[in-house]
Amino acid sequence: MNILVLVSGSGTNLQALLDAETEGRFRINSKDGNSADGSPKDGGHIAAVVSDRAGVFALERAGNAGIPALIAKPDKRLPKKERREELSNRLLGIAREYQAELIILAGFLSILKGTILREYEGRIINLHPALLPKYGGAGMYGSRVHEAVLAAGEKESGCTVHLVDEGTDTGPILLQRKVPVLPGDTAESLAERIHKEEHIAIVAAAVLMLDKKSK
Repeated sequence: MNILVLVSGSGTNLQALLDAETEGRFRINSKDGNSADGSPKDGGHIAAVVSDRAGVFALERAGNAGIPALIAKPDKRLPKKERREELSNRLLGIAREYQAELIILAGFLSILKGTILREYEGRIINLHPALLPKYGGAGMYGSRVHEAVLAAGEKESGCTVHLVDEGTDTGPILLQRKVPVLPGDTAESLAERIHKEEHIAIVAAAVLMLDKKSK
């Protein structure tokens, strides 16, 4: 099952996925997925990584792992709606080229629109740094999310992996991991605590999707 990973930054969650594949955690171990001799078949394989920004460390991580590292930047000459659809169509072309069956948004900041959502319905997952449905939607990314959580006086936060639909952070939730909000927390300290859970969550969600596909 070829996986296309979309990124925008340093790629720590991408690294968690790369490590998981290297460690064999993407291999199919279900009864129906085993080879004739009973050994696990190959499962997920990260076929390519695409960034919507040039020069990010995630691309270097992919290159170091021998994975094709591509750049697909939004065309800022276009109005926002057309820009999102044009980028999404280019990403769809890449997904088709690499025969991707699963698309993972691992810290990807561009919004997907149009045909890619229909062609890959139920096969695109996104990681969000909050406990959705709270603190999601347009403009809620990065430190903005953690600042909003702290401003609201929340006692806990965390991360969510969900299926991507036509909305922004509105798709069905696959799994969540929680952390406490501690006295004296800043957006940075809260983010650091959540990052550790993100690395676990993104791999667990990928395995969940691979297992579902194998049945």
